Order: sequence, then structure tokens, then C-alpha cells
Amino acid sequence: MRYYAVIDTNVLVSALLRFSSVPGVVAQEALSGRIIPLLNDEIVREYREVLMRRKFHFDRTAVDAIINGIIKRGVFVDANPTDEPIIDPKDAVFYEVVMEMRQADEAYLVTGNLKHFPVKHFIVTPREMLDILENGE
Repeated sequence: MRYYAVIDTNVLVSALLRFSSVPGVVAQEALSGRIIPLLNDEIVREYREVLMRRKFHFDRTAVDAIINGIIKRGVFVDANPTDEPIIDPKDAVFYEVVMEMRQADEAYLVTGNLKHFPVKHFIVTPREMLDILENGE
């Protein structure tokens, strides 16, 4: 079964900090094709900008590998603004992309910051996403 998901930047930060972590496994699933990443140009720009921040000290090769892998396996989605209030306006694009995809197919937003988004069954933590993969929900 294929699972579409918008992966919040904080999940990729956690994955690069520790690839054997739950967020790391989510990233691996996105790179292996079990999770089909949902993207747009704004999300890709944010990934690159955040992951290359000096405070993280991530290797450029590792950042390029994860972003390029996600792009290669991802689906680009043109999203429209929603009326749903989002706490941090920079997070709106993640919600807009998942909502656009949900019009045609089941899709999830995977985030470590649930409080930044409306409470919806398809907005899940990395652990919940792995449970969905495991249980075939």
C-alpha cells in the first residue's frame, strides 16, 4: 500500500540528528518509497534553508542526499490557501499541501509539532505514521 505524506521540516531535522530514531525511520520510509512525500517548491526551499542552518552542523552531502531523495520519490502538489487558522504562518504550506492532496487521495501530515496544526486524524506524529504503516490503516 502507498501512503502519501507531507513531512514537516522538524521531522527531517530529528532524522538527521539521529537516523535510527523514529523520525529517522519515517525519513527512511520516504526515501525507500513506502511513504510518498508530498511537496511543493516552498517546502523544498524550507527544507534546504532549515537543514543548512549553522546551528545544526549537518553535512551538506547528507542534507543534499535526503532532500534529493525526497524530491526524486515525491509528488509535487500545487496548493491553495485554506481558511483553517494555523498558529505559525510558515507552517501553512504544509497544511495546504496535505489538504489539496486529500481531495483526491488519503494523505497525512507528519510532524513533531502537533500543536502547530488543527486537530485532525490525518495530522500525525512520526510514531503514529509508523503505526499506520505497520497496521495498514
